[in-house]
Amino acid sequence: MPQPIRGLGRGLGALIPQAGQAGAPAEAGGQPAAGVLQVPVDDILPNPRQPRGAIAPESLSELAASIREHGLLQPLIVARGRPTDRAPYQLIAGERRWRAAQLAGLATVPVVVKEATPQQLLEIALVENIQRADLNALEEAEAYRALIEDFKLSQQEAADRVGRSRAAVANALRLLRLPAAVKARLSQGELSEGHARALLGLDDDALIERAAEQVAERGLNVRQTEELVRRLLAAQQSEPAEEQAEAAPPDPLTRQLEDAFRGALGTKVALTRGRRGGRLVISFYSDEELQAIYERIVGNG
Repeated sequence: MPQPIRGLGRGLGALIPQAGQAGAPAEAGGQPAAGVLQVPVDDILPNPRQPRGAIAPESLSELAASIREHGLLQPLIVARGRPTDRAPYQLIAGERRWRAAQLAGLATVPVVVKEATPQQLLEIALVENIQRADLNALEEAEAYRALIEDFKLSQQEAADRVGRSRAAVANALRLLRLPAAVKARLSQGELSEGHARALLGLDDDALIERAAEQVAERGLNVRQTEELVRRLLAAQQSEPAEEQAEAAPPDPLTRQLEDAFRGALGTKVALTRGRRGGRLVISFYSDEELQAIYERIVGNG
């Protein structure tokens, strides 16, 4: 029986042999290192559960040029394919390097063969891309959703499998609630993940889209976007729309307190202060998040 792949939370070091170990592509004299096979590049199928979407052509060309000059220095991770597959191996991690090797005209590539279940295929690919910063925010969120929905994991279990905090996974999943037009802006780099999280403070898709348009057109930073969201919320509650631009931004102490609450609770917090008191609004987006907030405030007892 295949042994479970462990150490995902510790990163790819537990999976990809390092230089001087089994993962070095060759030893002195040009012989392959122990545990590394040289296989035809066309004998490898891409990972159907690869979280990463498009790979920038310029990035691929640069890597291909490097591979032509220096060779492929780090082996790919593959699993043996099924008898019905079109090729003997299926890629687990290293798709960008594999495609660049094809572009560079390599006939064979170094690989390490691992036993892996479908869940582990997704986990390893997700960990590799996260550590290499190859995924955009939406691709990462979609991968977390696939782990959770396809394999019946909780947010905490998914976070544990890929070495992230539960709050990081929860915040990523929230991005999937954005309207399609705003997701497109995020994918294209018009908005950052910080912008997107701020916009999620609005509960109306049309309003989120209008705010996102303002952010992109005016080049607002994340702090300015948060202030825009506060003004829009205030306008919804008590002010006519034509006055929303005049709403006063929160003072520095209020922003500092909000940041402290947000860091302590791992979720969006809105604070308003006045002469006779104020209001502290703590947002949550699932029962799991509510439970986590409860435990942080009240305790486990």
